Amino acid sequence: MSLKKETPSDVQLHLAAFQGALGRLRRVLDSGKVHVDSKDQDGTTPLILAAAGGHMDCVRELLEQGADPAARRVTGTSALFFAAQGGFLDVVQVLLDHGAPVDSPSVDGGTPLFVACQSGHIDVVKELVRRGAQVNAHMKDRATPLFIAAQNGHLKVLLFLLAQGARPDTRRTDGATPLWIAAQMAHDHIVRQLLKAGASVDATRHDGATALFKAAHKGHASVVEQLLKYRPSLGILPNGESALHAAAMFGHVSVVKLLVGAGASPSLRNQEGVTALQLAREGRHTQVVDYLSSFALKQTHL
Repeated sequence: MSLKKETPSDVQLHLAAFQGALGRLRRVLDSGKVHVDSKDQDGTTPLILAAAGGHMDCVRELLEQGADPAARRVTGTSALFFAAQGGFLDVVQVLLDHGAPVDSPSVDGGTPLFVACQSGHIDVVKELVRRGAQVNAHMKDRATPLFIAAQNGHLKVLLFLLAQGARPDTRRTDGATPLWIAAQMAHDHIVRQLLKAGASVDATRHDGATALFKAAHKGHASVVEQLLKYRPSLGILPNGESALHAAAMFGHVSVVKLLVGAGASPSLRNQEGVTALQLAREGRHTQVVDYLSSFALKQTHL
């Protein structure tokens, strides 16, 4: 995309839009020396700058003077994208009223709805969906708005998307589900709601790891507690390990206790023929070693 070199008037217009300086913006436009949609080297227009800053007066002025609400930067991002990212509901509404495409994607496939979900702007999310934004759209990596909300721990956004028909088990290209990413990020409140919505507790990423495995590996005890309520697999997973192996390897004693309490077997061997106790010994995790040893001792006396 080739863009002409910016003139001093272009620079002045961009600066006024960026700063929200309405009077200066009008003066530069009235001079007749500049186009309302003049672009810098990144394809940014004054409207995009004004929207990104939440400068409502400048946004209105530019639209009234003919600015293109659908103009996009070289990255594909639009004025609506930046307004949604900033949580500027009034700017979002006026851009949509002037015909801004609600699902205009950036080069990675992200739409205004994605960035509103990422930032947790529930009022903007609701407005975009009301105006036709697709709740099951996906980026190039197949991540959905629900996945993004789960990843960032935004409960209100997640609940709203689920109520609007967002599918709880849509996978990213690496096989990760919203439940998997929420478990990795320690968002136990998100994990609880996704499970309630019917998310598959044993969905695996392409590497064979489940949400329980990842939570155990990271030591997220509160997430493990939520997942255990839905009877996840405690056995050897497609990756050749169990959740107990993951917790023992990294010395997460509270998680080890939860898993054993739920029925995970300390005598279970992974694909290398190694038990969780052996892994804990190798890692010198004394608390885990002591717990698993005493558990094994109790079992022999039963």
